[in-house]
Amino acid sequence: MALSFEVLEKDIAGRIGRLSDGKKTIRTPALLPVINPHLPIITPREMQDMGVQALITNAYIISRSSEFRERALSEGLHAMLDFDGLIMTDSGSFQLSVYGDIEISNQQTIEFQQAIGSDIIVPLDIPTHPDTDRENVEKELAITLSRLREANGFADHTHHTLAGPVQGGLFTDLREQAGREISAMGLKFCPLGAVVPLMETYRYKDLVRVVMAAKRGLNPGICVHLFGAGHPSMFALAVAMGCDLFDSAAYALYAKAGRYMTTHGSYHLDELSYLPCACQVCSTHTAETLQKSPDKERLLALHNLHVTLAEINRIRQAIRDGVLWELVDERCRGHPQLLRGYRELLTFGEELKHQDRVSKRRFFYRGTESCFRTEVLRYHDMVTRFDTKKTALITFDQKMHDGYDTVFFFKPPFGPYPPELFESFPIGQSEIPDWDREMVRSGCIGIDRLSKANPEARITVRCRSCWKDIVTSTAPDVEVDVEDL
Repeated sequence: MALSFEVLEKDIAGRIGRLSDGKKTIRTPALLPVINPHLPIITPREMQDMGVQALITNAYIISRSSEFRERALSEGLHAMLDFDGLIMTDSGSFQLSVYGDIEISNQQTIEFQQAIGSDIIVPLDIPTHPDTDRENVEKELAITLSRLREANGFADHTHHTLAGPVQGGLFTDLREQAGREISAMGLKFCPLGAVVPLMETYRYKDLVRVVMAAKRGLNPGICVHLFGAGHPSMFALAVAMGCDLFDSAAYALYAKAGRYMTTHGSYHLDELSYLPCACQVCSTHTAETLQKSPDKERLLALHNLHVTLAEINRIRQAIRDGVLWELVDERCRGHPQLLRGYRELLTFGEELKHQDRVSKRRFFYRGTESCFRTEVLRYHDMVTRFDTKKTALITFDQKMHDGYDTVFFFKPPFGPYPPELFESFPIGQSEIPDWDREMVRSGCIGIDRLSKANPEARITVRCRSCWKDIVTSTAPDVEVDVEDL
């Protein structure tokens, strides 16, 4: 039975979902650790005991292996790997990107993946490098889409789910076009391909543009897989864009290089004096004993996978609590290029606000970036529905004043609000520190929106002199009454 995807909870564009084939079900967001059957530093069964519900392995490697090909065909992939969860297989596209050519056709890899019992099969797409020129990107995208249509025609959709890789390089229009064409094919599972070079070089701003373009083209009910995303520091950003699944061998590759993962970056183990984690590995070792352990690589891999899985759970909880923006803000301040990616994501606020939930538990102001969050943009839209009558006062001192038909209080970064909304979201559930100029300017956008929605009204803003220049420059159609206390 092909996979079904059900969205259970949302925050920003992030989803908690249920991905199921009728027998096996996983909760998203989720990580699919990469398994190399020749060198399983952590076995699939051990991973399943750690909470892993799905994994990915390479069908091309298995098909070329004298040790595993016949076992996979006779026993089936799940039995061979001793794993009961969902298994996705890559077609050989990674090897294609590395070596330029491989000895397998699109039809051959699809038929082999089906024969070994893979749950999610991938066609032989062309993983175009992000820096490829447009002419070649268009040619390779056309090949990918042609192979996908071919696979869609003969694949066994009853027992397997065909993945539709979204390619297009750095050209956002091509990524969006690919998303639309794949959606039109009726596919329900779409990996976003050839983004590993962006993450390896910390080009998170470009990554955001690519992902958002692909998401714009994809049907919102499609489960989205971000190929090769394996470091927990960027998961929250990716989930906020609407990515549901990740796969990576980073937990093992970092361990091989002696690198110790955390949610805010990685350390070389030799540089650590203390282990800032409480997983089983870290709670039973000191930095010194781990450095000297003959089993160091495996122990590091176990720690790295533990940290990665814990971050997935942390993100799920953030979605449920409606505080995913806060988690994204916290994680992205761990590296300047992640912060660039976060700020780029905020430029898509007008798109994201239509996907975000209307009410949340709370809003934490964390600096200038918070002024561009979806909650603020949505509130600025709502302000236009307020009726000012003929005369209105917007007061910064949160006190009622006589002589006006309507009185509004002011709370940045949102703007004016009727006293009746004092306990409603986001006014009553927002944690705002001492006012700064950026948050006041954002609130004054709300004042300007209110003024323009009520052009016949006489609107007065009562504020301290230190805010006057911001009010007059942002909302030029209102009168300003300075009242210093």
